[in-house]
Amino acid sequence: MISFYGITGRRNVFAVGAVRAYRTQSRRPSVAWIPLSMLFASSQLAAQELEPGYLDPWPILHAAADAIGTDNLRCVTIFGTGYAGAVGQQTLNDKNVDWPRIDPLDNYTRTMNWEAGTMLESFERPPGNNPSSWKYGQGWLGGTPVQQDSRQFFMVNGDYAWHQDGEDGAPVAAPPRDAALWQLDMWINPHGFIKAARIPGAYPRASWRWELGEMGRDGPTTMPEKMTVVSIMIAGKYRVDATINKESMLQRIHTWVPDPVLGDFNYEHEFTNASYINIGDGIRFPTGWHSHQGWDDNYQAQNINAGHNSFGGTFDQIQANECPDPVTVPNSVREADFSANVESNEIADGIYLIGGTSHNSVAVEFEDFVAVVEAPIDEARSLVVIEEVVRLAPGKPIRFLVNTHQHHDHIGGLRTYMHIGATIITHRLNYPFYTRDVLNYDQRTLEPDMVSMWPPTELAEGYFYEQVTENYIVSDGERNMNIYYVHPLDHVQGMLMAYLPDEEIVIEADLFDTHVPPPASPSNAHINFYNTVRRLGLEVGTIVPIHGSPAPWSDLVELVGDAGAE
Repeated sequence: MISFYGITGRRNVFAVGAVRAYRTQSRRPSVAWIPLSMLFASSQLAAQELEPGYLDPWPILHAAADAIGTDNLRCVTIFGTGYAGAVGQQTLNDKNVDWPRIDPLDNYTRTMNWEAGTMLESFERPPGNNPSSWKYGQGWLGGTPVQQDSRQFFMVNGDYAWHQDGEDGAPVAAPPRDAALWQLDMWINPHGFIKAARIPGAYPRASWRWELGEMGRDGPTTMPEKMTVVSIMIAGKYRVDATINKESMLQRIHTWVPDPVLGDFNYEHEFTNASYINIGDGIRFPTGWHSHQGWDDNYQAQNINAGHNSFGGTFDQIQANECPDPVTVPNSVREADFSANVESNEIADGIYLIGGTSHNSVAVEFEDFVAVVEAPIDEARSLVVIEEVVRLAPGKPIRFLVNTHQHHDHIGGLRTYMHIGATIITHRLNYPFYTRDVLNYDQRTLEPDMVSMWPPTELAEGYFYEQVTENYIVSDGERNMNIYYVHPLDHVQGMLMAYLPDEEIVIEADLFDTHVPPPASPSNAHINFYNTVRRLGLEVGTIVPIHGSPAPWSDLVELVGDAGAE
């Protein structure tokens, strides 16, 4: 049991299954802090060597630490209600379309212990609407277990991170990309940033600029304010910068994190002066949190994608310096293996279901080429699928990649197929987003992929795309694969499905998943998938989903029942 007392006197208890409240050794060594006073003194010697436009960072950090009492804060627990935006799950990439907010995060609690390198987040959220592994922002992965319990736990200890679905749930290791992001979250807040600046290897730098206020946050302003910007390295990988105002208050903390779809991805928290409250002992801590993942670009000045609001809320109950022992890293988390796994099954002559993870791909062999349906998750996943296709159909190039829709967990490998020369078939509604934001020449510095390292000449010449409006056919004169637009859907716009008439097979994503039991009543996606097939007059015997195992068409017919329009 992990327990502590809230500032209102109530007892907060979080039972964390195999997690016990005793101190354990993590892979991360104890943080070595360097006193700011020592750094401030030594910085005077180097100040005269600064280049034009740059400032000595240590006086700025020293003033900020004094303003918010960082030296008096060892750990903190915050309580309140938050919101969660699902990065990459929007219905369409378009102007003013933000990341969808699935459900509020009620009774949210976060404990950050910077000295121990641990963080525990917990909240209540209605079950059944999202993957249990998803916290907020990035990390949504369809085809994984759906949240079952209302109470959720997300934990970091050193280099390890894991989640737990309910008090009695088994600990499940977070993938490395998520684990790194959760660890970063511990430092991207005002006190965490200043503490991180003292760690050897942070290499602080500082500059200045004039800024006008943000209309939506600060109201109309006419005179700019001179701000200082201090940047540091965290974990030897992330260049994190903090914008500090004239009151020495940290107003914005920003960095970039890797994203398989969008590359070097904007990640920032914003805090207003008014949100800081005095919690005693000279410590001031913000109560209002506002986080962006993606640029705040509602009018598409820089990008087609406008998603940005990923996390935030009011956390106005704050408890300082009551530090529970670090949560224990379960053995199952230490031993978790995230190696790419491929399992292929020939479901009909020359048609291969390639699974082994949360998302399937389907390879369809033609006379002298192969078409693959879906490039999910990331490049690592797509590379092992491509190698398997080469083994199954030696000597035949992957000529086409059929993309079902633009949710990020379904397009993380598009760039990989572009690299090997495949033509991407997608609905026309996805084309602007793909060509401008995803399939581009932009450098990816945090996780370089093959297109970033070795961009093909033809990328900008438009040879890599086929846009579908209503239907499209891939054929070698003998085998046909018909591609159809499925609509209307609440889930997403621009959805395609693939149909093999000779085999009476339909390949689809998110329209009829079989990795979970069927619901008690059909969804909008079930009904419109059924209606589309009937409207087109298709003879279907087998549904091959991207999430789950093949199922007979009769399973969908039984689920839809009278809700379908014959």
